[in-house]
Amino acid sequence: MKKTFLHLEKATTALAMLGACAMMAVAASLGMYQIITRFVLESPAEWSEVLIRFSLIWMVFLGIPAAFRQGAMVSVDVLYRWSSARIKRVLDWVVSLASLLLIAVIVWWGWDYAQRGAVQSMIGLEGVSMFWAYLAMPVGGVFTALGIVGNLLDPQRHELETQQ
Repeated sequence: MKKTFLHLEKATTALAMLGACAMMAVAASLGMYQIITRFVLESPAEWSEVLIRFSLIWMVFLGIPAAFRQGAMVSVDVLYRWSSARIKRVLDWVVSLASLLLIAVIVWWGWDYAQRGAVQSMIGLEGVSMFWAYLAMPVGGVFTALGIVGNLLDPQRHELETQQ
């Protein structure tokens, strides 16, 4: 069961990271396009700025799961180094449960916000609902929850181990 979950979590975290990288490439490309149209052609495209913001939001929420999976988001390094193995495991559980609680709030309210924003359209992108921008919160939150549980089951602390 644990092995199956860790395999699923690894696949979902890799998928989320692939999405985050794609959104970063989109944002960078559109940023360059925006610079060229604004300063070279002197005819800025208003839709590109909106899509840059949209892609940056998705990039952040899809990149968070990888950070949680590696144990890089919530850092209690000093306390962790000074603790015994048993206390370290207690710290893992406390940090994971607190993080899961926060992510649950983000998923809950993010979904509610996305539903409420479905009636709005993006400025510069007529016909595209704000639902798609706000959906980044619950989608990223679900991926993040899997990463948190994956880190709890199989902690990754390579940077902590090499600095001792």
